[in-house]
Amino acid sequence: MKGNKQLLAGFHSIEARLRHAPDSVIEVFIDVSRHDKRIQSLMDRLKQFAFINIHLTDSVELDKMVEGVRHQGVVAWVSHRVLATSVEELLSDLSGPAHLLVLDGVTDPHNLGACLRTADAAGVHAIIAPKDKSVGLTTTVQRVACGAAETVPYLMVTNLSRTLKTLKEHHIWVVGTTDQAEQSMFDLDLKMPIAWVMGAEGDGMRRLTKETCDELVRLPMMGTVESLNVSVASALCMYETLRQRKFSA
Repeated sequence: MKGNKQLLAGFHSIEARLRHAPDSVIEVFIDVSRHDKRIQSLMDRLKQFAFINIHLTDSVELDKMVEGVRHQGVVAWVSHRVLATSVEELLSDLSGPAHLLVLDGVTDPHNLGACLRTADAAGVHAIIAPKDKSVGLTTTVQRVACGAAETVPYLMVTNLSRTLKTLKEHHIWVVGTTDQAEQSMFDLDLKMPIAWVMGAEGDGMRRLTKETCDELVRLPMMGTVESLNVSVASALCMYETLRQRKFSA
């Protein structure tokens, strides 16, 4: 992030931005050595927007721009885009019962990117995270998300506990996941408005976050491993919600 601008890298994230907000794309840098159909298709698309500056460069310069992120030969400067400015704004625009994901202190950009991608696929309305000890929408996050950061709002809040209480005031059931819970996630009626709360990698939910939840559940573990990666656990919860709402009798 630089001022009100940010870097996007890779085809998925840049093509998604061109679909959803082409006017936010400022300039695109393309590896001059690439002549394949995919890069040509992108070039043709970019030429439809006269205001986008196109620069031909080499892979060394692209590597420097994104510091090791796999860019596939294409990097773009774009204006920072906000999908929702507050939880209240988000809740006022919901269609259907709320389906939210809360990440309490997830710092791995690959985990956040994977969560965004699954959230988009499962119809989740937004992901919420605390501003402290959480990863933002970095270039790596955007690339791993494969365009989902353009469709799923990612709200970083100052006080997560207060935000959870706000969700509860809007009749959203706040459910935390922990291996210490007695009840299984499969015991819940997920047709109700719900916010799933996932803890940080390794440490789990913070004490106050856990205490603020309406309910705590566990993911059944039948094998020898003790826990699942947070993006995998989140995906299971999001898709169980989708299954109950769309495919159960």
